[in-house]
Amino acid sequence: MSLVLEPRPPPLSKSKTGAQLKRCFTSIGTALLPPNHRFRASRFPLHPTSNSRPTVTVVLKTEKEKNAVTEQKDRPVRIVAVVGQGSVSPLKCTPWEEVMMHTAKRLKWVDEGYEMVVFTDNFHQSNDQTAMDLQKELACADILLVVAVTNQDSVKWIGTNSGNIPNVICFVSDPGLVNKLGGSYVHSEMKGSIFDKVVGISQLKKTDETKEVVQTISEAWDRCNSDDIRFCLLVIINAYIRPVPILKNLRSKGFSTLNCMVKNCGPQILDCLMDPNCRKALQCLNKCSPVDQVCNYRCIASFESPKLEAFSLCVLQKNNCLDLDAKIPEKPYVQPMLKFRGKDLCHETAEDLFVGWLGSLDWSWRVVAGQNPAYDQFPCQYQLFYRGKAKGSFWYEPVFQVKTLEGELVWRRRKYRVKRANVPGTFYFSVLDNGVVSNEYWTIVDVSEDFSWGLFHYHGAARVAGQSYTGAVLVSSDGTYPKQTQSNRLSSALEKCGIKEWELYTVDNCACEDPPLGIPEGSSLHSMVDAKDQSWSSV
Repeated sequence: MSLVLEPRPPPLSKSKTGAQLKRCFTSIGTALLPPNHRFRASRFPLHPTSNSRPTVTVVLKTEKEKNAVTEQKDRPVRIVAVVGQGSVSPLKCTPWEEVMMHTAKRLKWVDEGYEMVVFTDNFHQSNDQTAMDLQKELACADILLVVAVTNQDSVKWIGTNSGNIPNVICFVSDPGLVNKLGGSYVHSEMKGSIFDKVVGISQLKKTDETKEVVQTISEAWDRCNSDDIRFCLLVIINAYIRPVPILKNLRSKGFSTLNCMVKNCGPQILDCLMDPNCRKALQCLNKCSPVDQVCNYRCIASFESPKLEAFSLCVLQKNNCLDLDAKIPEKPYVQPMLKFRGKDLCHETAEDLFVGWLGSLDWSWRVVAGQNPAYDQFPCQYQLFYRGKAKGSFWYEPVFQVKTLEGELVWRRRKYRVKRANVPGTFYFSVLDNGVVSNEYWTIVDVSEDFSWGLFHYHGAARVAGQSYTGAVLVSSDGTYPKQTQSNRLSSALEKCGIKEWELYTVDNCACEDPPLGIPEGSSLHSMVDAKDQSWSSV
């Protein structure tokens, strides 16, 4: 993709408007690894930034800037979405209006100061009040998102009324609509990966940043899921409005990063660069935006190796050379199920629900569908939950397939330590995955009385990788979707998580021969309830 930045044209001028960033959704076929690592090897500057000697003028300017930053942080970020009347998204044919309304709700989980309103483009056909309301919102908007708008009257109206909005992004819409980022008009041309031209010396410093932002947004939009729609907006906010803490990423902090790496991890760096897979992983990661989890996971999934694990363990986990500290998200709050088979849920029964079918089958559960685009979508996901030899120990081992960037199908396996949280049905998970620790908070949202299906939700963070995340997995004994008779109960469980059924990505469970299953000898399974007891049936 080629991008062009141009000076702002006069109002209503057609001669300098850019072609839209027109994108069509496609499904992801590549499975991804859990969120534990991001690294941008070639982005480490070799020289620290020098600063001029401070003066009174500089001090005064700094104080002014501080006040401006504080004021900016307190001000809401205002987003207006305009969608084509009656337009349908590729997310299980859900209307775009519903998708955007749900996106507005999910943005609040990140920051209560993100305010998004949604309009359909029939305002020119409706009463004057609707058009006036939209004009009022556009007058103070930081971002205008236009989706599936092709009506020429709407296109003309939007062009006339959006001139002062600094960020305008248009998808699957009429090419006459223009895109802007940070006040600069952006052209998207499918000719290559570099700029064809840059107009205006003042824009030179912006080109690299804008190119990366547009590429990140475009690739995320193509992945066709609700998380990445929200991610597109967060990327724009982070780049052009104010920092988004959850997008604080694995980008070098300058000389301090380089000094930390060389001082503490010289042998691991050398070993990685000498190892073909580890070197490929760094090269692959360097092509991704550091805030794009999906792109980064593709690289890790394809080129995972002991050398890469040692590299990440030293640079990130042991020495935190990038000085990151991601937190587990607090929202959405998800309540665990309170009763099972008519009795109050206790810790022992909750663990038994995780153990599921293990004992009757070679696995506890198989994943039917997941919500998170980064790591709920691997093919052939098996869950193994079991009690360990040590008193009170409990373990979770997911086994899943990954299709690498080189086209291979490989099996992966992880091992999580599981501890009870205060409330029955909630748990703390932790795992060392490719050299980085992830900590997660899991909730058993619902499990049917006959163990035919279950829904598990999680919040998590890889602290030193700067990554926070949430997700949910729908599970069953054989990887097939729950019966239609369970649809209302499933919808209710998803609603507790703030998830719509159209957000779920169906896992490919077709070619799952010879999964590397099995649990350690001496492990124990159920304590109070067992999936083999089929005296209960789904209601």
